Amino acid sequence: MRFVIITGLSGAGKSQAIKAFEDLDYYCIDNLPPKLIQKFVDLCIQSQGKMDKVAIVIDIRGGIFFYDLIEELKDLNMGEYSYEILFLDASDQVLIKRFKETRRKHPLAPSSLVSEGIKEERNKLKTIKEMADNIIDTSGLKPKELKEEIVKVYRDKEKQGKMLINILSFGFKHGIPLEGDLIFDVRFLPNPFYIEHLRPQSGKDKEVKEYVLGFPETMEFINKLEDMIDFLIPFYIKEGKYQLVIGIGCTGGQHRSVTISNHLYESLKEKGHWVAINHRDVNKDRKAKENG
Repeated sequence: MRFVIITGLSGAGKSQAIKAFEDLDYYCIDNLPPKLIQKFVDLCIQSQGKMDKVAIVIDIRGGIFFYDLIEELKDLNMGEYSYEILFLDASDQVLIKRFKETRRKHPLAPSSLVSEGIKEERNKLKTIKEMADNIIDTSGLKPKELKEEIVKVYRDKEKQGKMLINILSFGFKHGIPLEGDLIFDVRFLPNPFYIEHLRPQSGKDKEVKEYVLGFPETMEFINKLEDMIDFLIPFYIKEGKYQLVIGIGCTGGQHRSVTISNHLYESLKEKGHWVAINHRDVNKDRKAKENG
């Protein structure tokens, strides 16, 4: 289990940080009272691996409860696991500017100057900052850049530098998938639908696969498609994209799109990419006839 405690100065970006952890599939809790940490850890351990990545935000908003944090961490029993502390910081000037822009009160200065609240908060957080495993100064970071910093440190090691590529075959007659980032139309390829013995089959079947891939224009298209995807992937990863959905569409989503999607899936997998595949409309027409 990876257990991360997120804390730091008000206005330093904890809300953005917790969103980044959610995108990394962490189970996230915002503003947990320190007294409840041990009970929550026990629940995580009892989940038998179902809650293996956890991030909790504990900060000065907890009021008097926050002051229990140091003692609770000293007594925290993680069993065979350990916890990490991520501390978010920023300069006074940047924090004051952020509070002005959002027109929010500082939690420690509800009726006085923001600068006074920041000063007091720095003093109260001094010890926990010294305990931190990672400190990120967000003064010069945009939300996207903060997310990138968090991804570098807290993404699963086996997925570092990788992006989930989800290949989705579909039929245009059933609608273009809304989640598609890149949509490719393969209706220009010869259609097995018009060959009687291939019509009831799908692109998963050997005969249909051999038919579709047997045309030179098919392989030329696949080569050009793979070249373009190989070019794009590093830039999407650099941008911080977690998932790329590539839609491959033919008329009904049964023959050509399924064949091309499967071929692309295998090719990307061989290159070491993190790939998933989904055939949205395969056999949809057949099932409709059976139900009709």
